[in-house]
Amino acid sequence: MNDILKVTKINQLISNWPRGTVKTVTELKYLGYTPQLLKVYANSKWIELFSRGIYKLYNDEVSWQGVLYGFQKKSAIPTLHAGGKTALNLKGYAHYLPKNEKKVYLYSDRKENMHVWLKKFNNVVLKRNEVFNYTKEEIFTTFNAGSFSIKISSPELAAMELLYLVPAAQSFDEATKIMEGLTTLRPQLVQNLLEECSSIKVKRLFLFMAEKHEHDWLKDLNLEKINLGSGKRVIAKDGVLDKKYNITVPNEYAG
Repeated sequence: MNDILKVTKINQLISNWPRGTVKTVTELKYLGYTPQLLKVYANSKWIELFSRGIYKLYNDEVSWQGVLYGFQKKSAIPTLHAGGKTALNLKGYAHYLPKNEKKVYLYSDRKENMHVWLKKFNNVVLKRNEVFNYTKEEIFTTFNAGSFSIKISSPELAAMELLYLVPAAQSFDEATKIMEGLTTLRPQLVQNLLEECSSIKVKRLFLFMAEKHEHDWLKDLNLEKINLGSGKRVIAKDGVLDKKYNITVPNEYAG
C-alpha cells in the first residue's frame, strides 16, 4: 500500500470515528482495516488499544456510553442496551430515582463477552434475561450522547426490566416509587410488551403497581389478552397476598 493511500485511509477512519467511542477489530476489519494496518496506526499514535480487540482514538476519553456504542455497532441486530433505571434516568425520569444512583444497568438476552472492558467501569452491571424480545426495534428508543447515539430501552420496557429484578436486585419500595412517576406510558406499547413478556412475575407486578397508582393509561389495556399464568408468586417474604394478582406484597402496599 503506497503512502498516499495510507494517509487517505487513516483520514477516512479518523474523520468517521465519533469522539468518545470505541471500535472493535471486527468492525474495523469489515471497514477494510487489517490488524497489520491497525498496528501501524497505533504505532503512529492515531489510535490505541482500549482493551483486547477494541480500539479508541489516541488520548481520547471514553465513557461507558462510548463503549456501548461500539458494541452496538458490531452487531447486525444488537440486543445489548442500556435499560431499567439507567434508561429511565437518561430519558428524564431522574427525579423519581435516588440521587446517589451511580450504577449503570445494561441488558441483553445473550451471553455478551464484556468481562474485559467491564473491569474499566466498576459501576456497570450487566443483566441477562430472556423474557423480552430484544430483536424488536419498536421497544427501544435512542439517547443522544453528543457525537453519537446509543440504543436504550423505551420507558415502557425499562419499567418492566426494573421489575424483573424485584426482589433479588431491586427493592419493592423503590420500584413502586419509580412506577408512580410513569404517568405517560404508551398503552399500545405496554400492551404489546405485556403480551410478549414471558415472566409472569413481571406482568403481575407491573399491573399491580399501575393499578395502585391509578395510571390513566391502564384503562386502555386489554387484560384478557395478557397471560398472567396460575399459582401464587412470592415477591415479598412474609408479605400479604394480593388476591387479584396472586402475588405477595409488603404489608404497607396491601389493600
